[in-house]
Amino acid sequence: MIYQWLYSFADQIPGFNVFRYITARTFISFFTGFFLCLIWGPFFIEKLKQKHFGQSIRTDGPQTHQKKAGTPTMGGWLILFSTIVPLLLWIDILNPMVIATVLITWGFGLIGYIDDYLKVSKKNTKGLSGKIRLAGEFFISIATILYLIKFHNLNTLVTVPFVKSIVLDLGVWYAIFGGLVIVGTANAVNLTDGLDGLAIVPVIVAATTLGLFAYVVGHFKIAEYLQIQHIVGAGELAPLAAAMVAGGLGFLWFNTYPAQVFMGDVGSLSLGGFLGAMAVFTKNEILMVFLGGIFVVEALSVITQVISFKLTGKRIFKMAPIHHHFELGGMTETKIIVRFWIISILLAMLSLATLKLR
Repeated sequence: MIYQWLYSFADQIPGFNVFRYITARTFISFFTGFFLCLIWGPFFIEKLKQKHFGQSIRTDGPQTHQKKAGTPTMGGWLILFSTIVPLLLWIDILNPMVIATVLITWGFGLIGYIDDYLKVSKKNTKGLSGKIRLAGEFFISIATILYLIKFHNLNTLVTVPFVKSIVLDLGVWYAIFGGLVIVGTANAVNLTDGLDGLAIVPVIVAATTLGLFAYVVGHFKIAEYLQIQHIVGAGELAPLAAAMVAGGLGFLWFNTYPAQVFMGDVGSLSLGGFLGAMAVFTKNEILMVFLGGIFVVEALSVITQVISFKLTGKRIFKMAPIHHHFELGGMTETKIIVRFWIISILLAMLSLATLKLR
């Protein structure tokens, strides 16, 4: 926490007074993370190539994807590594919510890494068993939330966007509810990661929005003015979100079509876990359905496809997740990607509107 040491010199160097403000540290965290990602990127991608960590492509998918086989994967580590320096320099790492969010993010990232490694070493697309993966994700999420409830008075209330009068107190059951939000978000992001840059921009947009929510609910006067819950310590999640957004933007530099690197499950699961944790700790659990609408639709397309095929033997979509359905329908990859980006921005604006409407 270098910023606290720098702030101690504020009496001698007036400009150092800026380090006391979350807003200033949020911008500094962003630029630190972005430029580190941009600098480390080429070296990191080259290392992935040397280790032959190439992506395996499904043979039953769009044939245009076969040319992507062998593209370096596990690029999610580039994003996570880029957040370490901002975390140590500009963020209060002793803040319970920061600790919890980092624990969930890196815990999910480790699960994703194991999945990726098994896929790379066996040269197939199966990876880690789904049951084992989900069990690990639920354990990390629920255990972390329970810890915050017991030792740091995490709020167990659930509010409904647009309806101020509906407030549910789930008590200890909130840990399970929160776990479902985090695990659901992580796996929905994982399903969305199928085209170059498709998942990372909606993640960036959602993380930016949740970072704004974190600052608002963590600021007593702003929360009071907007008549929303004030959450002590939540404001420190804003610079953490900025670091994650910066890492994502730096990753997009290399992931944009045609991609030089894929994020892999280590990226999609960790980023999804991060978004889920941010939604839970800023009390936007239900709003995440709207904010992460792209992820929700992608996940629902897979669920409905599986149910339909098992019950009727027929498929609803040409292929799931739904972005592959559009591909097989003749839409170009870049058009699908950009339109999904536009929708994610519109959903973010809708979500921000709830600050005054809830």
